[in-house]
Amino acid sequence: MPTDSTESLGRRIAGLRNDHGYTQQELAARLALSRNAVSHIETGLSLPSERTVVLLAGLFRVEPHELVDGTDYPPAKADRLPLIAPRYTAVEARLHRLDVELALIDRLDPDEALAERAALVAELEAMERASFDPGERAQLAGAVLYVGATSVRNRS
Repeated sequence: MPTDSTESLGRRIAGLRNDHGYTQQELAARLALSRNAVSHIETGLSLPSERTVVLLAGLFRVEPHELVDGTDYPPAKADRLPLIAPRYTAVEARLHRLDVELALIDRLDPDEALAERAALVAELEAMERASFDPGERAQLAGAVLYVGATSVRNRS
């Protein structure tokens, strides 16, 4: 039970979910939980497992201990949390490196650059086909268009 000095972990999660623009259903899909399970966590009817806390921390771009600090999450469970959590998906990491890679490709011989861009487009299209997340698929589709458009612009 929360005291006056602690916040409900469920309320904190609900607030972070809203801040990041996720619905309960979208958050549930990212966590491999049901929407009802997310609702129960947010309303305090159930406590998230350590696994779920780590996944939530990564999704909200905080460390697990930051997520639970000052909340009603049991200290014994908090002690079992890892110090850090992965914060970016493979798609986000790949897209983050895209502009740097394109700048390097632009330094190549034009025929080599064209071949490298074609390989890059193929890689991004494969990632798009493999992604289950609609937002990531849209980002990858945009990246494919961007790489193709800059390729045409650089040949002119």
